[in-house]
Amino acid sequence: MTVLVDTPVASTGRSPVRIVLQELRRRPTTIIAITYLAVLVVASVSAPLIAPYSPAAQDLLHTLAGPSAHHLLGTDDLGRDVLSRLIYGGRRSLLAIAEGLAVVVALGLPLGLVAGYVGGWTDWLLSRLAEIVLSMPTIILILVLLAVLPQNESAAMLAFGVLNTPSMLRVVRAATLKVREELYITAARLSGLSHVRIAVRHVLPRVAGPIIVQASIFAAYALLFETGLAFLGLTATTSTPTWGGMVGDAATVILQDGWLIFPPGIVIALTILAFGVFGDFVRDVAVRDLRPTAKGVKPAVASPVPASPPANLVAVPLNDALLQVRNLSVAHNMRGCSTVVVDDVSFDVFAGETVGLVGESGCGKSVTAMAVLRLLPPALRPVAGRVYWEQQDLIVMRDRAFDRLRGSAIAFVSQEPQPSLDPTFRIGSQLAEVVRSHEDVSRRAARRRAHELLELVELPNASAVARTYAHELSGGMSQRVALALALAGRPKLLIADEPTTALDVTVQAEILSLIRRLQADTNMAVLIITHNWGVVADICDRTLVMYAGQLVETAAVQELFDQPRNPYTLALLESHPSRAMSGQRLSVLEGRVPPPGSWPSGCRFAARCRFASEECVANVIPLLEVGDGRLSRCIRVDEVFAEATA
Repeated sequence: MTVLVDTPVASTGRSPVRIVLQELRRRPTTIIAITYLAVLVVASVSAPLIAPYSPAAQDLLHTLAGPSAHHLLGTDDLGRDVLSRLIYGGRRSLLAIAEGLAVVVALGLPLGLVAGYVGGWTDWLLSRLAEIVLSMPTIILILVLLAVLPQNESAAMLAFGVLNTPSMLRVVRAATLKVREELYITAARLSGLSHVRIAVRHVLPRVAGPIIVQASIFAAYALLFETGLAFLGLTATTSTPTWGGMVGDAATVILQDGWLIFPPGIVIALTILAFGVFGDFVRDVAVRDLRPTAKGVKPAVASPVPASPPANLVAVPLNDALLQVRNLSVAHNMRGCSTVVVDDVSFDVFAGETVGLVGESGCGKSVTAMAVLRLLPPALRPVAGRVYWEQQDLIVMRDRAFDRLRGSAIAFVSQEPQPSLDPTFRIGSQLAEVVRSHEDVSRRAARRRAHELLELVELPNASAVARTYAHELSGGMSQRVALALALAGRPKLLIADEPTTALDVTVQAEILSLIRRLQADTNMAVLIITHNWGVVADICDRTLVMYAGQLVETAAVQELFDQPRNPYTLALLESHPSRAMSGQRLSVLEGRVPPPGSWPSGCRFAARCRFASEECVANVIPLLEVGDGRLSRCIRVDEVFAEATA
């Protein structure tokens, strides 16, 4: 048998060093800024070695002398060498910047990550504290501190850093709020990685750009603040060389000699500009370019929320199924208005079986799966029902306990595999990370297991794939890698949301065949969400049909195809191209699924149903048994069955 496989894309990656050098060649201003800052740091650190004079040495016979061979930048009003004082002054100024920046990063970065990633009350509390700190008058508080600790520049800059922490916190929080919604963050959580590891390894690199920009802005601001304090004589005596102090001294003799204000003023201005240029460069390179890239690739009306399951619904007892969903309802909450989007859904998934969840877009299939996985967005929440995993209720389970199930018990594969992969790490690194989160193994063993997983999902040349990045993979290869990530924790249940939607027909068949083989090898259960009857016929054992937030029919696949017992199921099957005879017009299901909040009180399909009667729209339609293990939400079952089998 010939197996069609995707061929790995040849990597055209460049080393990070080469990328940096190429970027520098395109940015001459950055080269100048880096050179200037490097010279400034080296000169300040080695001031005792390179300064031509002691910063305190006075020559009263040569006061206010202009630049000369003996004094390259002249002398001040006490005959002290301006160049020497400028070099020594850099030590104090750069140290002050480092002190303030260290505090801002040490406090603002982790607090911003926590606020943005955790959200909820934690975010609210940290945001309110940040607002309180921002409302405090910085200069007044620093002046009070210096009154208590005179001339203590370190204390002043540390306090300045604390008072500016909210600015960094807000920037990091805003960037984290956006990144945490990315699919690869969801995939990392489903793989069982800890929240700390996700935040540090996967969120932090993506928010590095705003952090670097904010840090460079703060460094410039800190230099101005330190210079201002020194200018006023609050952090140093006149004998201590500081850039701000030199500006203050020059101001007192500006009428006699205007030259003295230029050396420190120009140095301060150039340093501020250099910080900005350097920060932009580091941000751009760190965020976009420090990874190989493929050639040519640039980087309503409220519905009532049921308090309990209606009495006329079929009661489904607990059994030995892996996953048991009982009367699950999910509501959307916005501005005090609660709208049901999934309404009293009950079903089971047993070990080793494949269950298909079918319906048009907007029926609530994905929301049901996200409720099971506890990955609903903030506006959605379960309002009724239970979800049992091996007799444990997932809805009320503590977060820490549920996190242990993610990846190792329940895994998830989305319909968009590439966004589920972190673009900043190689495929092998991501797989190894998930393996180590579930198994206590060495890095080498984790890499070996990652290689085995890539071979398990039938990727050719697994070693080469492990060294690639997400953007270097085709759609089929990305889906296989997503499957490998899901299997890394050896799960008992795989939830697949439209896993073949974006793939061509040949690759779809390969992915479905792969899932069947993996299921046979591991006895893994599969819940597959789809609107493709071909996928259902190919891989599923049982089918659940959803419409407008409700289950409308459940049956074994063959029974459903041969003898549908619900008009919605019949209409979906009739509209499938495979049912059309040659020369016959393809049947079309007219209308659309009613949105949540506008569901009718009776049968929700009645407006599109050719079997509908007054009785259908007058009362709530229950989910009834219509055969051995079969359920249907319809009171015209006999007529539907008669037409389907005619």
